[in-house]
Amino acid sequence: MATQLASADTEPKTGGKIRWGALVFLALAQFMVVLDGTIVNLALPRLQVEMGISDSTRSWVVTAYALVFGAFLLLGGRIADFWGRKRTFMVASAGFAVASLIGGIAQESWELIGARALQGLFAALLAPAALALLTVSFPGGKDRGTAFAIFGSISGVGAAAGVLLGGFLTDYVSWRWCFFVNVPIALIAMFGVLKMVRESKAEGPAKYDWPGVVLAALGLASLVYGFTNAEHGWDTPEAWGFILAGVVLMVLFVAVEKKVRHPLLPLRVATERNRGAAFLASFLSGAVLIGGILFINYYIQIVLGFAPFAAGLASLPMTVVLILTAAMVAKNLPKLGAKIPTAVGPVFMAAAMLWLTQVSAEGTYLVNMLPALVLMGIGLGMVFVPMQNLALFGVDEDDAGVASALVNASQQIGGSLGIALFSTIAAASTAAAAAGNQVAALSTGYSAVFLWAAGVSILITPLALLLITITKKTFSGTESNQPVHLG
Repeated sequence: MATQLASADTEPKTGGKIRWGALVFLALAQFMVVLDGTIVNLALPRLQVEMGISDSTRSWVVTAYALVFGAFLLLGGRIADFWGRKRTFMVASAGFAVASLIGGIAQESWELIGARALQGLFAALLAPAALALLTVSFPGGKDRGTAFAIFGSISGVGAAAGVLLGGFLTDYVSWRWCFFVNVPIALIAMFGVLKMVRESKAEGPAKYDWPGVVLAALGLASLVYGFTNAEHGWDTPEAWGFILAGVVLMVLFVAVEKKVRHPLLPLRVATERNRGAAFLASFLSGAVLIGGILFINYYIQIVLGFAPFAAGLASLPMTVVLILTAAMVAKNLPKLGAKIPTAVGPVFMAAAMLWLTQVSAEGTYLVNMLPALVLMGIGLGMVFVPMQNLALFGVDEDDAGVASALVNASQQIGGSLGIALFSTIAAASTAAAAAGNQVAALSTGYSAVFLWAAGVSILITPLALLLITITKKTFSGTESNQPVHLG
């Protein structure tokens, strides 16, 4: 019988100070993984000129990372479970550092794109291993909520910091340092985890579901690739064809998982209603966070005329407010429970996006941007903390890696869909308004994007109200020793 992550017999053997120190290094690894989803974005124009990359090839510098990361996350989670989460973390960190070094010294476009794909592969191992190790280190009680608040806020902080750091490095050092910066981060995380984290892995034989591996990898890759290509039009075979293929492959994947004895993704992980709410919230918030930040930065740079680093600094208020909100929610989670912040946070997110619909060619940062960034930080901070707790509460220890992978996979797919959907909306709205001033037309396109993003945000609220059943006592520690099987 697999032990429950929430049970008392999984309490870590290390002391309290050590596991809090371990949290720093695990969060650092997650920060690096999320950082690399956005750090290259602001460097692309200069990178393209220096390396002589075509417009069509340029997009692959971003797509290659997201494609491989999304395709292999579930396999990465299972490898962590069976092979050992600490061992997987160490190998993945080293691999990520090497891949980043290759990207930094690349001289040809194929070398750079290959390095990005390699980063995505090791990120697919690293992200679920880090979250699974955190889950084992903090199996229940009040400390778990605080640890997950810190770890969960990293998703928002890393995405925003990627824009800030990418702009700074591109403006003042070199775009190549967008890759080199990962090397010391990965080495520091490796050293800390080596010293402070105990090994853990699933009990029983390590049997891999290879049909499930192939179907999940191809299905997730097809979805990410299709959504990415939808930026150039939903009516192209490269968009709808791959999206349709991805849906078919994922349906086949579910059918296989119901039959095999050792599934890649035990359906009990995804179908329990509280965890289901978390995965859906991760998917939708990923679309708004990743897609929304992209167009916020477009407006700040293209319309308001900020330089890359100044644009990164302009997004800092959201990051600061997100961190503060996450800390407050974590402290009060025993009083609030998971349902209230998960349902109320999206209201703030939607309000932020509705505020941004007023952007114009004559707009200013203080009026059009700053209030929305503050509201967005509040909303994301309220959602991320309970989302991370719900996604892994009550999961069998044997399934910790794959559950962790599912959180990352849902956010990655959501982000890809968000960018594709919002890019299509922006292009259509901009084209319709192109008869006038070009900057005004762009503002019209961005306004349409923010309106749709508000609609996507608010979808999280009814899902939280309908699906979340875990009580406040869960987060006060009085029920921390009970597994969750409510669905």
